[in-house]
Amino acid sequence: MPLAAGRRSSGCSLAHERELARTGYRCVAGIDEAGRGALFGPVVVAAVTLSSRPHPAIDDSKRLAPALRHDLALWIMRNARFAVASASREEIDCLNIRRATFVAMKRALRLLDPPPDFALVDGEPIPGLDLPQRALIKGDGISFSIAAASIVAKVQRDCLVGLYDDRFPCYNLAKNKGYGTLAHIDAINRHGLTRHHRRSFCRWVDDRQLSLTFG
Repeated sequence: MPLAAGRRSSGCSLAHERELARTGYRCVAGIDEAGRGALFGPVVVAAVTLSSRPHPAIDDSKRLAPALRHDLALWIMRNARFAVASASREEIDCLNIRRATFVAMKRALRLLDPPPDFALVDGEPIPGLDLPQRALIKGDGISFSIAAASIVAKVQRDCLVGLYDDRFPCYNLAKNKGYGTLAHIDAINRHGLTRHHRRSFCRWVDDRQLSLTFG
């Protein structure tokens, strides 16, 4: 499938990946999450090891138009090694979003084949990770590997949340992707929470307002 119109070169580079290769690392994985700030659904993480020259349009997923982001996700999944994992709504509410995200990141790295020998992480280091890592602030706009992971995670999560739109039509999940838009918050106030809404993110909702319609 050809990439969508609007293709451009990003501000990302392979500087970190090449530096690590010079010091002996052969399988460097970029890792990033999607859905950390959403009110609905899991946090989704992708880990990507680039196995060919990256497409020049790969960039922080937030900077990309949806059609280009989708096409780039397909390109990455066909031309790189990747793994996707998640932490559920229940885990987020039990552990908190930060710790749940780290759990999902470790799951994604364990699923990569071949296993990575170094991780480039967007944001902050993963506590207790059993392989070397480097955390890069705003890494999804710096490293091609992290940017690729951000794209795969975002597209996978958007597709997952979109599947709930028919089941929970009043929340307009296909449009808001589970984030706290004014319309989504208004729908929660009107209809209550489904079992997929994060209770720890919706503390203003009384337990008695759990959705009786959708469960």
